[in-house]
Amino acid sequence: MSDLLSKLEAIHFRFVEVGKMITDPDIISNMERFVKLNKEYRDLETLDVVYKDYKNLIDNISSTRSLLESETDPEMREMAKMELDDLETRRPILEEDIKLMLIPKDPEDDKNAIMEIRAGTGGDEACIFVEDIFRMYTMFFKEVGWQYEIINSSEGTVKGYKEISLSVSGQGIYGMLKFESGVHRVQRVPETESQGRVHTSAITVAILPEAEEVDFVLDMNDVRKDTFRASGAGGQHINKTESAIRLTHIPTGVVVECQDGRSQHKNLAQAISVLRSRLYQAELDRLHEERAAHRKTLVSTGDRSAKIRTYNYPQGRITDHRINKTMYNLSVFLNGDIKEMIDALKMAENAEKLKGETL
Repeated sequence: MSDLLSKLEAIHFRFVEVGKMITDPDIISNMERFVKLNKEYRDLETLDVVYKDYKNLIDNISSTRSLLESETDPEMREMAKMELDDLETRRPILEEDIKLMLIPKDPEDDKNAIMEIRAGTGGDEACIFVEDIFRMYTMFFKEVGWQYEIINSSEGTVKGYKEISLSVSGQGIYGMLKFESGVHRVQRVPETESQGRVHTSAITVAILPEAEEVDFVLDMNDVRKDTFRASGAGGQHINKTESAIRLTHIPTGVVVECQDGRSQHKNLAQAISVLRSRLYQAELDRLHEERAAHRKTLVSTGDRSAKIRTYNYPQGRITDHRINKTMYNLSVFLNGDIKEMIDALKMAENAEKLKGETL
């Protein structure tokens, strides 16, 4: 039996086992375990279909070869030979697909995400670029059918944002957006520059998987809550009441503010979600660092201080420094057409993981 077939067979047995478990009344009564097993069942289901297809292909190759060895009729032999050629052509294509499917999936990939965009070096120009990148992402979200909601924002002195945070919900979000974490650098003539010289500014993007209560238990006894009036534009209601929330996680010193919701209750719920996600991310970062000691990945190092991408306006180009990919469609890219770059980063990470599997 091939190594690939034996791996798929083990998955098939696990699929059957999980199928039985999710009908067990004891497991159904344990909601946390039931939800996890249901998710595992759905994930295994696709692989089980592929296992049956691949096993069928291998069996057909074996039986066709046996037929060729025993058959003496020239016409039957010719038909068997054509059948075998077709099967042998399909085999490596299916095997490559299976290898990609067998790459261990990041359990966080299906989660919703918290996105935080902050101005770095460059003063007012960095704040303007935060707004440009925020617009780029929200246009992409609209294109793929994701929903987003602004959690917190702080406006720049001239225009743009010093920082803006949002929650993004939909299908497979963290798995798509996680590659965006890092420093995004812009090279252009600033709106605030009268001399026409190209300046370099930088902003940071952080993508956090939205942690649910089952992922990270947040003890509210460790959290200090403060209320204050929201600042900046927000209509008549938002600035008149102390609806903004600041949460401080005392053991770690992590601070979260939320002021874009109309009610204190909504701001509190969002702030708790962001705080839980940040603390969960810190725990994930610790685990990633431990794994990185064994194998450092090129794409998702988790290092948010690393310069990942440059947006060069004079040349109309975008360069992703992790995979050395350059595209010359800056205006289209900034209008939300970023999927090609995300797909290229995904492929690079998959190729790296495949290489790691064969080491």
